[in-house]
Amino acid sequence: MASSENSALKASWLRICDRLKGEVGDVEYRMWIQRITLGPLDDDEITLYLPERFLRDWVRAQYGQRLQSLWREENPAVQHVELRIDKKAQRAAKTGDDAPQAEEGGGAANLPISAMANEDAAALDREEAVAATSPSMNEVRNDLAVPLDRRFTFDNFVVGKPNEFAYACAGRVADHPASPGFNPLFLYGGVGLGKTHLMHAIGLKLISRGNISVAYMSAEKFMYRFIASMQSKSQMEFKEQLRSVDVLMIDDLQFLIGKNSTQEEFFHTFNALVDAGRQIIVSADKSPSDLSGLEDRLRTRLGCGMVADIHATTFELRISILEAKAKASGTPVPPKVLEYLAHKITTNVRELEGALNRLIAHADLVGRPVTLESTQDVLKDMLKAHERRVTIDEIQRKVAEHFNIRLTDMSSARRARAVARPRQIAMYLAKQLTSRSLPEIGRKFGNRDHTTVMHAVNRISELMEQDPGLAESVELLRHMLES
Repeated sequence: MASSENSALKASWLRICDRLKGEVGDVEYRMWIQRITLGPLDDDEITLYLPERFLRDWVRAQYGQRLQSLWREENPAVQHVELRIDKKAQRAAKTGDDAPQAEEGGGAANLPISAMANEDAAALDREEAVAATSPSMNEVRNDLAVPLDRRFTFDNFVVGKPNEFAYACAGRVADHPASPGFNPLFLYGGVGLGKTHLMHAIGLKLISRGNISVAYMSAEKFMYRFIASMQSKSQMEFKEQLRSVDVLMIDDLQFLIGKNSTQEEFFHTFNALVDAGRQIIVSADKSPSDLSGLEDRLRTRLGCGMVADIHATTFELRISILEAKAKASGTPVPPKVLEYLAHKITTNVRELEGALNRLIAHADLVGRPVTLESTQDVLKDMLKAHERRVTIDEIQRKVAEHFNIRLTDMSSARRARAVARPRQIAMYLAKQLTSRSLPEIGRKFGNRDHTTVMHAVNRISELMEQDPGLAESVELLRHMLES
């Protein structure tokens, strides 16, 4: 790298660091950004180094996109940012030697964690994860908890059967914190189903009442704050800060599995707050009884309050969520597109909302309406599934679900139009999407004759030409099955 180019890159990095410091605050900057060192520019890709794998993964997840956008703004020659592990710093941390100084613009030196006589430090070392150079506890006080996201309110939480109990429990705690039977409140469910949304909604409602202190943080952040307090020999101040709040919310508790010393600290914090009449709210991906790896006494305490699960979303709930989001956006989204998304993205509400946001943004930017075809094109990376062979059983299930009939109606003798027409559509799709012969298809539909299948295929073909609504439904089902 030429000297002038090197100086320009360092100057750019200094300005980027200044901007990030203003955006994330002093504490987060010292914890994460300051530990980055500047690497070389290769073609249009700049390399940034971090001393440990965990820190690299954390920075990549939390700040990766922002770093890339800032570099592009600062230096048009940089189009991509690569985050890598600094092997020299990693070796220095393992041997106890002083870590190499950061390059100009990278901040302070990469200092290794000093030896700590607790199991969590050993676990972090095994994971190649270290906490950043410890800020003073005065700084930690200002950043003890993560700010609540004001987008996540009770008003914009879409309620359905899978989440109505958890929603009711969250509302009860927000109205009457620390009431008998609801302390702690333990919310559990899969990724992207609304646990974090409900926690933020509780916190925002409590804060709006005034004179209530609320601390929300992930279990991961709890651990890092705990380790930072050990490094700075200010554990008592850390304990006092946490135990002085009226409501403590810990998200993703499963992260503490295997971190025995942090579990111990959380257990004592838990007891101190509950004994003082303060509210504890916890979320995890499993129920307390299924969180193997937690100490028995902690698991027992977590299960002694109210445990509320959030089930996987139903098709109806996914449609309701999409309708609410589409309405709020002001961009028209055809019902068939919403149905398509609700059928295709079934496990994660965040991903479902993200897909809709991409469609709306694309429509706004290119000035074209949202259609089923544009949806498949814009979301092809998200919707792309492993190539698989469509089966007649799957076709029957999808068609029965779409038309809200029983699966057994596919092979029954019922001839009511509400049943016969979906059955004919399923036969039509079986002929179009599988290599099965007409007699084989007929056998899967209650041992019907091959002529019955042929009639169904011809009839649906005719109706699709005459009825655009039916044609759209059949095409929607075809898209979902082929994808």
